[in-house]
Amino acid sequence: MANKDYYQILGVSKDATEDEIKKAFRKKARELHPDVNQAPDAEERCKEVTEAYDVLSDSQKRAQYDRFGTVGGPSGGGYGGYQSVDFSDIFGGGFGMGDIFSSFFGGGAPGGARVRREGRDMGVGLRLTLEEVATGVAKEIVYDRLAPCEECGGTGAANGGKSVDCPSCHGTGRVVTVQRTFLGDVQSATTCPDCHGVGKVIDNPCPECDGQGRVPDRCRVTVDIPKGIRDGQQLRLVGYGEAGLNGATAGNLIVTARIEDHEYFKRDGDNLRTRASISIAQAALGADINISGIMPGEIVSVHIPEGCQAEQVIKVRGKGMPKFRSETRGDLLVHIEIVVPKNLTRRQRELLEQLAAELGDGVSSKRTPFQRLRDVLS
Repeated sequence: MANKDYYQILGVSKDATEDEIKKAFRKKARELHPDVNQAPDAEERCKEVTEAYDVLSDSQKRAQYDRFGTVGGPSGGGYGGYQSVDFSDIFGGGFGMGDIFSSFFGGGAPGGARVRREGRDMGVGLRLTLEEVATGVAKEIVYDRLAPCEECGGTGAANGGKSVDCPSCHGTGRVVTVQRTFLGDVQSATTCPDCHGVGKVIDNPCPECDGQGRVPDRCRVTVDIPKGIRDGQQLRLVGYGEAGLNGATAGNLIVTARIEDHEYFKRDGDNLRTRASISIAQAALGADINISGIMPGEIVSVHIPEGCQAEQVIKVRGKGMPKFRSETRGDLLVHIEIVVPKNLTRRQRELLEQLAAELGDGVSSKRTPFQRLRDVLS
């Protein structure tokens, strides 16, 4: 991405506004897209235009590019700067702005096939930390889609334009052809290539959207993630998917929660599991210890019973994960580890030897010269 003048590629000045960059990108992409431009270098130039837009349409990337002449990391089809979002689920597979434009040309209906008027659903996987799930969080998603055209308000018509019967099929959406054969005339009906089976066309189409009422655009939407959401659970944002043709119903944006693993906690339904280390004295005599909880600044008191064993699980009620859309919480399940000291002082060893004698346990009395010297010095 270095050594490229993105402003020159888009044909805009360095002080161009966001709207000017967006319009310049649409114009260039329409001119160079391989679906309409048969020049041998059209595809490569279209990729350059898309790359330039990926950088200049994002304020952080643009600032870095203006300062250093490059941006770090791959553009990733327009999403490289948004590390919390996985777009592999959109339309059932990975996509980029080039794919959005392919859907835009001809409404995504090659060969005169019938156009889908309603917008398609789009899906994204949103990566979340366990702390974010515990408290709830608002996340901004930046994504590319076919959005309603602002110039015509989504109608597809320029000033004074209106929807009329297609002159090619007279409003039927199908054209009939007759082919003469040695068996006689054979009649066939196919989807009208001009209106793509709709039966209607715009007599004065909007130049910005070519009469579709929608244009490729980069959109931003803030998603409120409720606390307690589970991994794989989905939220539906109505109308934020692909815009429909000429104001038809838009699709939805389906947001799937992808919860990252935590360093100290493991989720088990609404419960949380964690580990805590105690000494052999605490295990034998019992103790009260404090550990960090999942909530910001939360300190959880854990009561260690007398005679606690290694891997014993102690339940702390109400200190687990918040339940989905609820004020109650699951439990915290603490797995106990008993830490045996490796380097005992002379006094500590004597006390343990006395305890072993009281319990009738046989212990090793063999001491190395270094251990005996350390006992003397201590």
